[in-house]
Amino acid sequence: MKRRIPLRKRLLVRLLIASALIAVCSVAATAWLAVATTTRALKEEQGQDLAADTNILSRLSGYAATHPDWKGVEKTVRALAAKTGRRIALTTADRSLVADSARVRTPLPPRPAATIDPLHTDTYTESGAQLSGIDPRAVGPYRLTTRERERLVAVAGKQRQCFDRQGIQVTVDLTPSGRPVLTNPDGTDASGFVGEECGYSPLSAPTATERKALDALTRQTRACLVREGLEPGAPLYLAFDPTAKHPLGRFAIAKYVKANDKEALATAQRCVDSARRAQLAPYVAPVAELFLGIGDRTAPRFDMSPANKAKVVGAAGLVLAVTVAVTAVVATRLVRPLRALTAAAQQPPELHVRVPVTTRDETGILAEAFNDLTERRARLEAQRKAMVSDIAHELRSPLTNIRGWLEVTRDGVVDPDPVLLDSLHDEALVLQRVIDDLQDLAAADAGTLRLHREPVRADDLLDQVTAAHRVAADAAGVTLRTETGDACWLDADPVRMRQALGNLVSNALRHTPADGTVTLAARPDGDRVEFTVADTGTGIAPEDLPHVFERFWRAEKSRSRRTGGSGLGLPIVRHLVAAHGGRAEAASEPGGGAVFTLRLPRATPPQDG
Repeated sequence: MKRRIPLRKRLLVRLLIASALIAVCSVAATAWLAVATTTRALKEEQGQDLAADTNILSRLSGYAATHPDWKGVEKTVRALAAKTGRRIALTTADRSLVADSARVRTPLPPRPAATIDPLHTDTYTESGAQLSGIDPRAVGPYRLTTRERERLVAVAGKQRQCFDRQGIQVTVDLTPSGRPVLTNPDGTDASGFVGEECGYSPLSAPTATERKALDALTRQTRACLVREGLEPGAPLYLAFDPTAKHPLGRFAIAKYVKANDKEALATAQRCVDSARRAQLAPYVAPVAELFLGIGDRTAPRFDMSPANKAKVVGAAGLVLAVTVAVTAVVATRLVRPLRALTAAAQQPPELHVRVPVTTRDETGILAEAFNDLTERRARLEAQRKAMVSDIAHELRSPLTNIRGWLEVTRDGVVDPDPVLLDSLHDEALVLQRVIDDLQDLAAADAGTLRLHREPVRADDLLDQVTAAHRVAADAAGVTLRTETGDACWLDADPVRMRQALGNLVSNALRHTPADGTVTLAARPDGDRVEFTVADTGTGIAPEDLPHVFERFWRAEKSRSRRTGGSGLGLPIVRHLVAAHGGRAEAASEPGGGAVFTLRLPRATPPQDG
C-alpha cells in the first residue's frame, strides 16, 4: 500500500521553509547592517556638516567684524556655498534678504541656523571671545596705521633676534589690529622670558591710534560707572595689556575698584564691555540671520517617508519571492528522482524495475545504489527459488526410493531381506546428511555456529582426515597422500576442521578417476596456516569457478549421485573456515585437476606443563 507523507514532513515543504527562514534572516541582517551603516554615515555626515556650518558662521562673522555693512558679502556667500555644498542665505532681523547662494529662490526655513552678531558671539574659538562675547576680529578704531604697524614689526624682529641669541625660539604673529606679538611654538606668550635687554618696552606701549581709542573708551566707561553709582575716588584709567590675544582685551578693568569687591568688579567689567560695544558698533555690520540648507533646498537630507518604507518592504518581499522560487525549482529537481525511487520501492517484488539515472549528484548515486540493490534482490530471489527446487530434488529422490520399497514390501511383492533393509538405510543416511548440512548452513547464517576451540596440530588433522577416507579412496582406486612441512599449530575446533577438510577430500575423490591422486598438505605461511587439497581429476571450467562455493551449485546439471553430491559440502566448508577467521579459495584448469586452499590464523604452540 502506498504510504502518504504528511505535508509538514515533505522534503519540498521543508526546503521551502528553510529557504524562507534563511531569506528572512538574510533580509534582517542586511537591513540591520544597512541601518547601522546609514546611521554611522549620517553621524559622520552630521559631524562634517557641523564643521562646515561652524566654518561658514566663522567666515561670515569675521566679515561682519571687519566691514561696516553687508555690501559685497554676496561673493563670499557664493564661494562658501560652492565649497561646502550648502545653501547659504543671510537676512536682516525682519527677514529682508541680504544674500542668497540659491539660484532658484525657495522659501526659507521657519527658524535660522544662527544669528551673526560680532559684538555678541560665543561661537568663535579665539581666546577671549567667550569672556566678552565680542569677535576678536572686530578692532574698529584700534586698527594700526601702516606706518605704526611697520615700526612695531621692526621692533618685534629685533626682539626675536635677541631671543634667538639666548636660545629661545619665538615667532612674530600679527593680531587683527596689526600689532605684532611674540609667541612660543606652543602659542603661549614669550614676553615673560626676557626683560629690557631685548627691548620689550616699545611693544608694550600703545601707539597714537590706540591711545586715542583708549581715551575714548575711558570716557565712555567713566560715564557708565557714574550711572551705576560707582563714582571713582581716584583718577580713572584703563591699563594697556599687549600680551592678550584679544585686541580689545588689552585693556584691563579699572584699577580704582577694590580687588575683594566682587560686585563692584562685575559692574566695572560690564561698563567696560558696554563701552567697547558702543565704540565698535559703527565699524561692524548690523545683526543678520543665517539660514543653511542642502544645495538649493532646505529640506533634511534623510527622510524615511512612506514611499521609502514601501520601497524597503517591496525589496524585502522581492528577495523572499525570488528565494522561494529558486528553492522551489531546485527542490522539484531534487524531489523528482526521490519520488521515482519511492514509487519503485513501493512496487511488489515481482514488478521492481530500474530507476532511470538523470543526475550525477548524490541523488543519482542513490538511484544507482537502488538499481544495484534491485538487481541483487532479483538474483537472491532467483537463488532462493533455485535452492527450494534443489532441496526438493535432494529430498525427493531418497524419499521416493524409501516409499516405493516400503509399498512393494507392504503389498508382499518383495520380501524385507537384509539387502533391501541396507538399501533403505543408505537412503535414510542420505536424507540425514542433507538435513545435517542444511542445519549447519542455517546455524552459520544465523551466527549461532558453535566452535570448541583448542590447540590443534595441522599434521594431526591431516592424518585423521586421511585415515577416515582411506577406505573410500582404496575403493575408488585413488591414491591418498599427505605432505607436511614444519610443525604448525592453530586454535580451532578439531571436529569442524575435520568436517571441512573431509568435505574437500570427499569432493576430490568423487571427481578423480581411478589411478588418480589426491594430496593433502599443510604448511606455514607467515602468520597463517595453509591447507591444500589437490586432485588430478577433470578440473573446473573457468566460468564455473566463481560458483563452486554457492549452495546446491553443481557443474553437472543432471544432479546424478554418481557425479556429484548434494551441493552443500563446499558452502559448509566456506562457512566453517570463515567462523575460524580464515578464507577458502579454489583454483583449477580444465583437465589439470583442482586445488582448494584453506588459510587460517596460526597459533602459538602450547607450553609443556
